[in-house]
Amino acid sequence: MMILSHDQTRLLLQARTAGADSAMISLDLGLSQTEVRLDAEGVRFPTGAFVGWPEIAHIHKNPVACFRVTSEGIEKVQVFSEAFNRLYSLMPTSGAPTMLISGIPMHRIKDTDPWRDSEQKIRAAAPKGRVLDTCTGLGYTAILAARRAEHVTTIELDPAVLDICRQNPWSRPLFDNPAIVQRIGDSADLLPDFEDASFDRIIHDPPMFSLAGHLYSTDYYRQ
Repeated sequence: MMILSHDQTRLLLQARTAGADSAMISLDLGLSQTEVRLDAEGVRFPTGAFVGWPEIAHIHKNPVACFRVTSEGIEKVQVFSEAFNRLYSLMPTSGAPTMLISGIPMHRIKDTDPWRDSEQKIRAAAPKGRVLDTCTGLGYTAILAARRAEHVTTIELDPAVLDICRQNPWSRPLFDNPAIVQRIGDSADLLPDFEDASFDRIIHDPPMFSLAGHLYSTDYYRQ
């Protein structure tokens, strides 16, 4: 899966202006670099996919969006949740992308990026043994915890969020790492399913209060 944002299109437009016939860009939001070919019509990718210059310009004019390259052109990375009446989309940053929940970033992005922010939280939590991550989101917490812990169980309320994860290159280990087990549902409802002392560490980093106020309640923390 190839994902483009304004960071990549800026380089492509600069290369076009310079008269270059190729450019090195990331097709996975900064994880790696790939050479693409440029011609008068647009950009040609190693897979055979093609994106015209008008589409490249469209991406460049949308700095808070990521776009998936398909056989038919480009599609914005976004999913509408019918269950919760929320629009989720992927937003590029200086590092790993964040997710917008109805237009609001779910991570701290001022003077940091979501990956570095998650790394700081993991250092503080010092995961080991069996870990419970109560709110999956883009999966960065679970992915980083699994680098230290033997097993990570991560819970996501909305399946639509996992649809965004599947399109986010930085979330790939969430599905590839056998040490990570996903559960779907409200963590407040699922916690009673686990026996007492099932986990050596519990990492609880819920979304903003207006989206999940019950995850801040005394009853929840008592569980």
